Amino acid sequence: MKINVYDFDDTIYNGDSSFHFFLYAIKKFKVSILNLLKIFLNVLLYLLKLKNTKEFKEVVFSFLTNIDDIDSFVDTFWEKHKKNIKKEFLEIIKNNKNNYIISASPEFLLKNIAKELKCELIATPMNKKTALIEGANCNKEEKVKRLNNLLKDYQIIEFYSDSNNDLPLARLAKRAYKVKKYNIRKWDF
Repeated sequence: MKINVYDFDDTIYNGDSSFHFFLYAIKKFKVSILNLLKIFLNVLLYLLKLKNTKEFKEVVFSFLTNIDDIDSFVDTFWEKHKKNIKKEFLEIIKNNKNNYIISASPEFLLKNIAKELKCELIATPMNKKTALIEGANCNKEEKVKRLNNLLKDYQIIEFYSDSNNDLPLARLAKRAYKVKKYNIRKWDF
C-alpha cells in the first residue's frame, strides 16, 4: 500500500498541540499553586535530563484526572484551536489518499481531529483518565515500529515533519519534506 505520512505538531499544526492543550486546561480549571509548582519542577527535571519523556508527559498531563468529561473538553479545545491547522496541509491531505498522522502527542487528543482530516492516527497511547502512558512514547524509532505493527506491506510516498527526531521515518520515504513554520522544502539528509 502506498501511504503519505505526517508528523502533527509544528508540521500540520502550527505549534505544539499538547502544550496548547495544557495551557487551555490551566485557563479553564483552577490549578493549585502546588500542582503548578509540581509541573514546573517536572519541566526543570526533564530539561536537565533527569526525567525521561514518558515520565515528563505523565506529570504534565496529570491534570486530566480532575476533568469529568475529557472527550467534551477535547472537543471544545479543538473548536478553538482548529484554526492552527495549516491550510497548506489541508490541501495536501485532501489531494492524497492513505494519509497517516504519526505523532508523539497523546492519541486521545488527536483522535477526532485526525478523523476530521480523514487521516489514520498513530500516537502516544495515554490513558485519558489516569494520564499514564500505556506502552511507549510514540517518537523517533518508535514511530516506525508502530507503523510496522499496523501495516505489513507499505511504501511511504511522501513524509512531512519539522523534526530531526523523525529521520527514521524520513529515511523510509520516497520523498521527505522538512517543515519550518509555513515553509515546506525537500528534506536532504
